[in-house]
Amino acid sequence: MSGLTIDHGGAISVDPDALRDVARRVDAVASRYEDARSAIMRAHRIIVDTPGFSAHVDTVGLWASGQHVARLHSECQETARSTLLMADAYEYVDLRAEAEMLAQTDPSTAQRLMRRADRLAASDDRIHAMADELIAQWRAERFEGLTGNLVTPALYDSVFGTVAMVGVVSGLGKVLPGETLRGKADRVSVSPVKTSSPAAAPSSIAGALGRMPATAGAQVAVEKYSFADGTTKFVAYLQGTQSVGWGAKEPWDSKSNFQLYAGGQRSASYQSTLDALEAAGAEPGDEVDVVAHSQSGMVAAHLAMESEFDVQMQITAGSPVEPTLDDDQTIIQLRHTNDPVSALAGGGSPEGTGSDDSVTISTEANPKDTLDDLAVDAHHLETYRDTARVADALSDPRMDAVDEFWSELDSAEVIERTEYQAERVE
Repeated sequence: MSGLTIDHGGAISVDPDALRDVARRVDAVASRYEDARSAIMRAHRIIVDTPGFSAHVDTVGLWASGQHVARLHSECQETARSTLLMADAYEYVDLRAEAEMLAQTDPSTAQRLMRRADRLAASDDRIHAMADELIAQWRAERFEGLTGNLVTPALYDSVFGTVAMVGVVSGLGKVLPGETLRGKADRVSVSPVKTSSPAAAPSSIAGALGRMPATAGAQVAVEKYSFADGTTKFVAYLQGTQSVGWGAKEPWDSKSNFQLYAGGQRSASYQSTLDALEAAGAEPGDEVDVVAHSQSGMVAAHLAMESEFDVQMQITAGSPVEPTLDDDQTIIQLRHTNDPVSALAGGGSPEGTGSDDSVTISTEANPKDTLDDLAVDAHHLETYRDTARVADALSDPRMDAVDEFWSELDSAEVIERTEYQAERVE
């Protein structure tokens, strides 16, 4: 594993307003340097103008100190100006990306955002070029390791490189506002296969990924958290694709993959998840948070964007899509740049998604080329757990929101867990 990155996702990983705040602080420091330079030069003038005083003071050194402080003042001013320019470039990219996303669903808002972007670009000729450079860098790094495999070049370069381009060119990797699943899902039967009472909630992302259903045949686990004030929350743990078959008993199969990704149709896996949540006691309006791998990242996206449940937190590993979430919804995305399934998301979107607490954790998994690449180990759940363990150990402040989430869950008085097995039925 190499180069773990934790950011908001997309081309812009820093809030432009946060950058402007930094610029203001640096400019304030510049003012203090200017005050210090003025004081030093006044002292120098008094010393050299007072007969006999300069014999007791190193006036040359004092003058040099004044010049050094003057240089620091200039450097701070230049840093503040450069930071403001970068903030404008970041905001320009943000505005353009959001406008492009809303062009079909909300053209009036898209036009308003484009006008703001154009005014920003007109304020400095350098902004447009800097924005292009930011996008180019993001595009160059989002599939690092996906091609160029020395052991299996035919698989990685020819097949997986094409997969990545499908996500980029088709636009299917981004679930846009207003996109809802159509049609009626295949009939499914959902049955509980194991119940338990966990002693505590997960305390880390890796721990959450380890709560996937363990019973043979189970694809969904639902944990119900009951609190002292009478409220409840649910957390659904959703397995990834379980079969490469098409339309047989297993709902998490290739047919569901196609329906969710390219067909825009309600899949058996999505319906099974809804039925399992209902069986666990979740009702419309209840908070249902989601931990999902692979295909179930698409299920999680539509649960958050169109279901009757209140999805406040979702954690996805190797999802082939990126949802468009509201600014009060948080998503933790784990992505391996050499995972072809994750590549179907097209590298995400320049604007990112979700609340300010949302983060994307990305890296190239197992970067050495080996025969294990034939099994596409970069997509395996356990490989993503390895990445999560590294991220959990970093104590990064951007992970505070998910740490608070664990703490809140752990305050529950009762935790009830049920694992479900779903099957298509005739």
